[in-house]
Amino acid sequence: MAEQTKVLVTGGGSVGTIAALNLQSGDLAEVTLVMRSNYQVVKDNGFSIDSCDHGKLVRWRPSNSEPNVLISVIIIISLTKEYTVLNAIPTIHSNEEGYDYVVITTKNVPTENGHQVSQIAPSITPGRTIIVLIQNGLNIERPYLERFPDNIVLSGVSMIGSEEIEPGVIKHSFTDQLTVGPFHNPNLNRQEEITAAKHLVKMYSAAGKAGKASCLYDEAVGWNRWKKLVYNASMNPICALTGLDAGQVRFAGDAVSKLVRDTMTEIDAAAKASGYKLPADIVEFMATVDRVEDHFVPSMLQDVRKGNKTEFEYLLGEPLREGQRLGVPMPVLSTLYALCQAMQWRIGNEQTN
Repeated sequence: MAEQTKVLVTGGGSVGTIAALNLQSGDLAEVTLVMRSNYQVVKDNGFSIDSCDHGKLVRWRPSNSEPNVLISVIIIISLTKEYTVLNAIPTIHSNEEGYDYVVITTKNVPTENGHQVSQIAPSITPGRTIIVLIQNGLNIERPYLERFPDNIVLSGVSMIGSEEIEPGVIKHSFTDQLTVGPFHNPNLNRQEEITAAKHLVKMYSAAGKAGKASCLYDEAVGWNRWKKLVYNASMNPICALTGLDAGQVRFAGDAVSKLVRDTMTEIDAAAKASGYKLPADIVEFMATVDRVEDHFVPSMLQDVRKGNKTEFEYLLGEPLREGQRLGVPMPVLSTLYALCQAMQWRIGNEQTN
């Protein structure tokens, strides 16, 4: 077996778990997974995963020992005891080798302890560790480029249908499609950034030899982020505010269905003003991309149902501010943003009482 790349994945939820599973399955990465609320469940019993890409797995955890062994066509039982799951970000000291990549899949929500960039700092070796943001939204890289001016920062845009339906139980219903490319750091060599991105693609795609994942190099980072925002800045807040899943929204009357398309149209206009021309049919495609019968639950609605704060600032706030800066009228998005601010306040108030 080739020497494995040391990877730390932060966030053992629906996206992070599948990312860790893909990296582990390719046998090119030694994966450590950091989680919070579900840590004890996973430490004791592992994950139960029902995946459209990997089948049904029980008691799965990433490990740095022998690979898991397939016992039947649908059940995997781990034979190793050297599991690498943690409940806190590890601190890398100056005399330690550290991680080659730190992959961040947690929700981009400010906390009382500050921005995530401060929370993951102990695991970053300056000038060495490659930071990967598999997160939604616009301008998410800015705090990392400011804090770590000598580190490569990569963008990961994930198109996946995955939900943690209870602690340690993952339902993965829509195949994992990840695109990876560099957020350009003017302090660094562009070719080194590209090489780092392509190595991550290689590790992630290694699981795809058995049809388990799709991971492609993405030169057009900004274009793809705006493209995904057409969906995320509309369907996510509308579902979160109404309590309807992506299938139910289609049947909730013209007021809701028109709201979705109007918001998508505003994001499309902001993308164009930012220099990114999206496909002519992008609004209709994104408005109907989810099959009604799947009752897909967007991530913000998942958070609201769990009583968690949402990442609306990077999904709505940043594209709204970018569009307004460029003179794009965005009345619908402005209204959704104000409503999400109120919703976030309510959730925060309920969490403290």
